[in-house]
Amino acid sequence: MARETTYLELSQDGGGAHKFYEVTVDGTAVSVRYGRIGADGQVQSSSFPSVEKARAAAAKKIGEKVRKGYAPAVAGQRAARAVSRRQVASAPSTARAVAPVLWRFRTGSSAFGIHVDEDRCWVGNQAGDVYTLSHEGEVLARYSLPDGVKCLVADEFWIYAGCDDGTVYDLSSKVPFGAYDIAADVDIFWLDIHEGVLSVSDRSGGLTVIDHEDEFQWSRRSPGSNAWMVRADERSVYHGHSQGVTAYAADGGAQLWHTPTNGSVLFGWQEDHTVYAATGRHTVQRLSKATGAVEASYRCDAAVYACATSPDGRHVFAADYASSVYCFDADGQRLWKLGTGGGSALSMQYLDERLYLVTTDGSLICMDASEAAILAAQRGSVPTAVDVKSAAALPVFTPAASAAAVATVSVAAAPAGGVVVECVQQGGRMRVQVVSGGFEPSWNVQFPRGIREPGARYVVDGLHAASGGFYRVRGEIRRLV
Repeated sequence: MARETTYLELSQDGGGAHKFYEVTVDGTAVSVRYGRIGADGQVQSSSFPSVEKARAAAAKKIGEKVRKGYAPAVAGQRAARAVSRRQVASAPSTARAVAPVLWRFRTGSSAFGIHVDEDRCWVGNQAGDVYTLSHEGEVLARYSLPDGVKCLVADEFWIYAGCDDGTVYDLSSKVPFGAYDIAADVDIFWLDIHEGVLSVSDRSGGLTVIDHEDEFQWSRRSPGSNAWMVRADERSVYHGHSQGVTAYAADGGAQLWHTPTNGSVLFGWQEDHTVYAATGRHTVQRLSKATGAVEASYRCDAAVYACATSPDGRHVFAADYASSVYCFDADGQRLWKLGTGGGSALSMQYLDERLYLVTTDGSLICMDASEAAILAAQRGSVPTAVDVKSAAALPVFTPAASAAAVATVSVAAAPAGGVVVECVQQGGRMRVQVVSGGFEPSWNVQFPRGIREPGARYVVDGLHAASGGFYRVRGEIRRLV
């Protein structure tokens, strides 16, 4: 029996999708290859009792994709999605002393993504790996995503990874799923999320805003290019690029202010009333969110790749291309400069007197930023850094691409504590709403777009009401049959 292959691509007006889906039937075996156009993609294989059942299963998969807008195509005719990998140089530190590093975890590839909360540390690298670790350096889990991780962003309890394949993955459950798909003509540089609304800055200096249902809201073009900074709150979106920082109203209706900066913006940070722009001309600048006025400047000795603050803004931290990390007081006085001992920091975050860095050599570094530890380091006394190793039996979680992949447990009725949701067609869009009692029935659920089928019901471990008027999934998703 000859092999039969069907190749589909998702084609939408304006280039809003850039995915392929290929199904091959070889006797009783069915393989599915899917992913971003231009990439090798991922492969799933299944076997069936007979050729007829294999063909029927393949036809069902193809039909599902066609109903979602996929169409027959010829592989290789459509250009691959534009992807800019940030090219960063890293020089040895000129600091006289090395930072007091407590532990270091080497991910194996240059890393930009970091998020640190009260429970754990997250790091994402350009190989598509996301690791979670305890604050003491124990590796807890690994997520394997289809493409390089641009950044990690948090929204309340939820963690999202923005990838080079144009998908933003929700990593809050055991099985990660694609929560947002970014248009193929947007060459993603950085992301931020607030109350389910995703802001995307790009290579050309554009800003695109998408709501929790993965629907386009608005876009603007700032005066500069290479927009490596985007930060958002309930009032505004702050967009940093080669010509400075531009603030827009949260609804996109107006530009609120524009402030030229001392060099191109390479990174951004925000606190309640201020934003911080790290620039290529050795400076971090603190800007008022209300007016855009420059309130303070923090001078480093080389181009600044990353910055962060203590929660009260009392201390401002910066990292430069020469593998050094700095601390300033709120007014701009430099308190110390130390070498990282592990490449240049590309992102950073402070929590509980510890500074966490992700670096050009792919390391997640935890350093002791307490006053006593810094003083000892300046005198040449530092702890022996623990070189963290990943356990051989480390659980690895990969995204689900189909309903079959998500339905790890099929149930006939929702188990105790489970919440039933249903896919419903509304105005040409597939929505997901809650069936179980005790929830607002008009609110939609942020749910994997790839597994939505008309009339399908799923049971989830829990739902959380987001302040934006929608529900987020908590826990495992299972098909209800």
